[in-house]
Amino acid sequence: MVIIISSNTIGAISGMGGGVIIKPILDAFSTDPLVAINFYSSFAVFIMSIVSTLKNTKGNNVKISWTEILYLSGGSLFGGKLGDWLFMFLKAELKNDAAVNLIQIVIVILSLLLALIYSQNSGWVFSKQTKTSLFLLSGVFLGTLSTFLGIGGGPINVALLIFVFNFDAKKAAIYSIASIFFSQFMKLVSLVPSIHKLPIDLHLLPFILISALIGGYLGSTISSRVSNKFVLWLYKLVVVFVIGLNVYNGVMIIGRL
Repeated sequence: MVIIISSNTIGAISGMGGGVIIKPILDAFSTDPLVAINFYSSFAVFIMSIVSTLKNTKGNNVKISWTEILYLSGGSLFGGKLGDWLFMFLKAELKNDAAVNLIQIVIVILSLLLALIYSQNSGWVFSKQTKTSLFLLSGVFLGTLSTFLGIGGGPINVALLIFVFNFDAKKAAIYSIASIFFSQFMKLVSLVPSIHKLPIDLHLLPFILISALIGGYLGSTISSRVSNKFVLWLYKLVVVFVIGLNVYNGVMIIGRL
C-alpha cells in the first residue's frame, strides 16, 4: 500500500501516472507473474487517474481544452487496445516472462532517456487542423506504448506534450493523466472476460483501490498548490530514479537468463 500511495501521489503531481514507479518496484521485489504485475499496476494507475482528473478539473487554475483532451484520449483508447494486443502477442510468441520483461525494460529506459532530453518547449506552431490531428496521433502512440509497457506512460506523455505542444509542466500533467485514464480503461476492459484465468490475486484489489484513491487525491491536491518549476523538477528527478531502477532490474534479469 505504501508503494502505491507514494507512487500515485508523485504520479498525480507530475503527470507520470505512478505505474512507471510501481511496475519496476514490483519487478524487483515481487514474485508475482508478469501478467499479474502489469494488471496491478494498470489498475492502480486507472483508479488514480479518475480521482486526479476529477479533482484537477475542479480545483486547478490551469486552462484546459476538453476538445484537445478528447482527441488525445480517443487516440489513447485505440492505442491502449493495440498496446495490450502487442503485449499478449509477444508473451505468447516468446513464452518467457523474463525475456518479455527485459524487452519492456529496454524500451522504458530508451523512452525515459528521450523524455529527459525533450522535456522542453520546441517552439513549434501548428494550425488548428494540424494540431487536432497531432493530438489524435499522439494519443495512439502514447496509449500503445504505455499499455504495452504496463507503466501508464506518464513520463513519455508529459515530455511529448511539453515538446510538441509547448505546454507548461502542470498543463502537460493534467492532459497526461486524462489520457492515461482511457488507455488503462481499455486495457482493463480487455482483461475482464479472462480475468478468472489469469494468475491474479483478487483479494489484493480492494487494498490497491484504497491506496490508489489516497494517492490520486493527495497528488492532485499538492499539484494545485505547487509551481510549474517544482512539477518539472519532480518529473525529472523521478525519471532519473526510474531509469536507475530499470537498469538494475535489467541487469538482474540478464543474470538469470
